[in-house]
Amino acid sequence: MLGLNLIDLLVLAVYLLGITILGSWAAKRVTTAASFFISDRKFGKFMMLFHAFGTGTHSDQAVSVAAKTFHVGASGIWYQWLWLFSTPFYWLLAPVFRRMRAVTTADFFNIRFGKSVGMLFALVGMLQLMINIGVMLKGSSAMISAVSSGTIAPFYAISIMTVLFVTYGLFGGLNAAIITDTVQGILTIVLSFLILPFALGMVGGISGLKDTINDPSLFEIVAPGEITAFYIFVIALNGLIGWVTQPHNMGMCAAGKTETESRIGLVTGMFTKRICTIAWVITGLCGIGMYMGNGNFDVDLIYGRMARDLLPQIAPGLIGLFIASLLAAVMSSCDSFMITSSALFTENIYKPFLAPGKSDRHYIQVGRIAAVVVVAGGMLFAFQMESVVHGLEIFWKIMAMMGVAFWAGFFWRKATPAAAWASTLVSFAVFLFTSNISIIGWDFNQVLAGRLPEFMLWEGKLYLPWQMILYLGAGFITIIVVSIFTKPMNKETLDRVYSCLRTPVNDEEPEVEPFTLPVGINAAPRSVIVNHPDFEIMRPGKISVIGFLLSWIGVGLLIASFFWILK
Repeated sequence: MLGLNLIDLLVLAVYLLGITILGSWAAKRVTTAASFFISDRKFGKFMMLFHAFGTGTHSDQAVSVAAKTFHVGASGIWYQWLWLFSTPFYWLLAPVFRRMRAVTTADFFNIRFGKSVGMLFALVGMLQLMINIGVMLKGSSAMISAVSSGTIAPFYAISIMTVLFVTYGLFGGLNAAIITDTVQGILTIVLSFLILPFALGMVGGISGLKDTINDPSLFEIVAPGEITAFYIFVIALNGLIGWVTQPHNMGMCAAGKTETESRIGLVTGMFTKRICTIAWVITGLCGIGMYMGNGNFDVDLIYGRMARDLLPQIAPGLIGLFIASLLAAVMSSCDSFMITSSALFTENIYKPFLAPGKSDRHYIQVGRIAAVVVVAGGMLFAFQMESVVHGLEIFWKIMAMMGVAFWAGFFWRKATPAAAWASTLVSFAVFLFTSNISIIGWDFNQVLAGRLPEFMLWEGKLYLPWQMILYLGAGFITIIVVSIFTKPMNKETLDRVYSCLRTPVNDEEPEVEPFTLPVGINAAPRSVIVNHPDFEIMRPGKISVIGFLLSWIGVGLLIASFFWILK
């Protein structure tokens, strides 16, 4: 049945039944709009670890990394390790997000730049999440199609997964997402490593793989060709700039009881993901050894094809476990993205502009409707997407569009609402100008790529890092110039923002309005690195410095470990 035997179907049924019951139980804890959108902020380190890992790790990433590795070798790891060098900064950023006392990242833009910029971020954020959901559904459906020998068509795979995560997510909100992420995070780790030992056995280990492939460049972390050191540096910088404006990161940082839970959960969850990425790359390398010379086929199917060919030979039920793990990986992310998108629309568009002063029950219902619309858009994007790798690259670009405004508003008091709008619009304009927009018949590479210097091109097209440099550079120049010549925000509003960002969250602190200190809590004194009234670069405390340095050691150990495995 559907390419699966009875034991596989039983394993899959147990998972689906269990996760539905768990999500339904979590739904009973939803009593207010805040608990639906941001949970009750009562979760500890363990739950926050798996929430960060489950939200940030999904099966399309295994698909994209394995597919890119099949093309370029071990350097394909940077398709997920682009955030590796950002990881130490998460230790510094997580408590700051928690101190915003906000429900969505749009709340930052709303208070810092005004309601219009908050609305702009909500729209851009919903577009981000729509694309991200589409990429996940596309990658996961490709894997299910391959592992079921094509008996489960991508359309049905996408539809089934969507119904599953929408069902419990709509009722349980972020509470259900975090609670189910704990189970699904464990299964995602299983997904990452389930195929690997059997694939290595088929090719004779790394040494046997090297003998089979006989191309040393495929085992280089930084290889000559597309993914050079310059490529890695630029996409890592783009990743750090854009990470702060990924809408779901507010939930990953602000759902913990305190700043400590938030930062430990986020950093350890992300390091766990980096380890899983190594498994995806080595699996992709094994795919080269197993299928080299077997003709052309869709590289998005490589991961699922390996599971189909290897797992039934090992033990019955492993295919069922693989598909259950795959569903867990995509559902643990999609449910969080869905809830975040509903929060963006409800809290930053519907509530302030369309229907202020309604009941919590009303806003929860509106949020559920908005979530369904965003998911529907994600499904449409999944069916239109050229490939998982291409969809991932689009997401990288979209996520950075408002990153410039965020960082400027975070550190520089002179950044203005007009400049935030101008920077975002100019960045979008440069991104679209340098892209292929088939709807209007525009293709930058056909028209202008031939006039660019050779170092800006790859295979006759604008090199991805240079496209990022162009739209990021245009955004930064725009926000500086426009801020200088436009009216700044009033001092009282800016004081409210920065005093909140530097004031730690206390244990059992009550839920308050975004960027509002609870009654009885005084703002922490201003302590900055640059002693200038226009800049707010906070001086980090001892714990922040120690954790930051230890995180960099972790980054170094991961790279050294991967290098050692390959050598």
